Amino acid sequence: YIEPPLHANWAGKFVHMGKGVYANFNLTLVDDAEIFIGDHVMFGPNAVVCTGTHPVCPELRKKQAQYNLSVKIGNNVVIGAGSVVTKDIPDNVCAAGNPCRVIREITDADKPYYFKDRKFDEEAWAKINEK
Repeated sequence: YIEPPLHANWAGKFVHMGKGVYANFNLTLVDDAEIFIGDHVMFGPNAVVCTGTHPVCPELRKKQAQYNLSVKIGNNVVIGAGSVVTKDIPDNVCAAGNPCRVIREITDADKPYYFKDRKFDEEAWAKINEK
């Protein structure tokens, strides 16, 4: 599910999204190269995934040189609000920042919590674990 607006250089032509992706408001995809987004990825508001960049050397930048590198975001990833993703992000992590980096791995220890140290009550936990 994508909350509008969504911005993409090539209208998402080079974007590949898995199942259960949620993008909060104002996701920007600089899809000059391919962007691969795994299953069950969540983006906070104002996140950017950027495949295009420019050389540092001023002489090359004066010639408007650009290069593009694809970006892969693994499965079960949370990308924090305002993050700028410019490189691959592995499976099962929380990542955030500019540039976006892995903050921590998501593990089984996270299951009983809905926020930091706040646990689900027993009734809610039972509903979550119903099969």
